[in-house]
Amino acid sequence: MFDWDEANITHIARHGITPEEAEQAMRNDPADAGLQNIDGEDRFIDIGITDRMRLLIVVSTLRQDLTRVVTAYDAPPSFRDLYFNRKAKP
Repeated sequence: MFDWDEANITHIARHGITPEEAEQAMRNDPADAGLQNIDGEDRFIDIGITDRMRLLIVVSTLRQDLTRVVTAYDAPPSFRDLYFNRKAKP
């Protein structure tokens, strides 16, 4: 389950992303792109693809057993290469 409210919906909308797209990218077998710790909170960085083949970076955290999207944006070329290279490996 995902945790959405006005704050994170508005934030990703500034990047032209909808909650549905962020969820699709997280569900469609994303590639792990790292982990950050911000103010004691782990944030997971994933590269995922939407049902319409839009490649996104999604940064999320776990709060009370819910996945909260912190931000999401279109993947830059360097991350596109990373995603497709990781998906090509067996």
